[in-house]
Amino acid sequence: MNRVTLAIIAFFGTALLLYWQVQSKKSDEAMTFDVSLRPDYIADDLRSVDYNELGLVSSRVTAIHMEHFDETNMTYFTQPIYLIYPDGGQAKWRLQSKMGTLNKKSGKVVLENNVIIDSISPDEPIQTMKTSYLELDLNTMVMTSDREVYITGNDFTIQGVGLFGDLNAQKIQLLSKIKGVYEIN
Repeated sequence: MNRVTLAIIAFFGTALLLYWQVQSKKSDEAMTFDVSLRPDYIADDLRSVDYNELGLVSSRVTAIHMEHFDETNMTYFTQPIYLIYPDGGQAKWRLQSKMGTLNKKSGKVVLENNVIIDSISPDEPIQTMKTSYLELDLNTMVMTSDREVYITGNDFTIQGVGLFGDLNAQKIQLLSKIKGVYEIN
């Protein structure tokens, strides 16, 4: 064998060795993945009840799909519907949206995309509130939003930007750019 043949064999041998190393690294990387990216619990057609420290119902939630991550204590919902029971009484409000998250540690719910808050009682002055984003603290029953909010009630409609609502005290406040139309029957 001459030098050229030996050089060609050495070149192809080295190329084959390097190719084998790259392929084995790729297969090792494919086998190892971040387990924290996978949910610990998944539920479809979820129905859940949350109780306060006195054992009274504080909220109920239903959702088409739910994923819970223990490491971050976060739960993600698809089309959640919350029934809220302020002060452990009767359900007063139904909150729904396309997407929602719950931070179990802080007790905060974030609802996004077509958020609708309906009064369960037809006697309430405020019947419906709509916005694109809402935060609700389940511990204090305070809801806030920094987005545009539309409120309809018995004989009136109001819109504004920003919302502060204390569901226990039954107080709702729009924060800025408020416009309203009142009808007298």
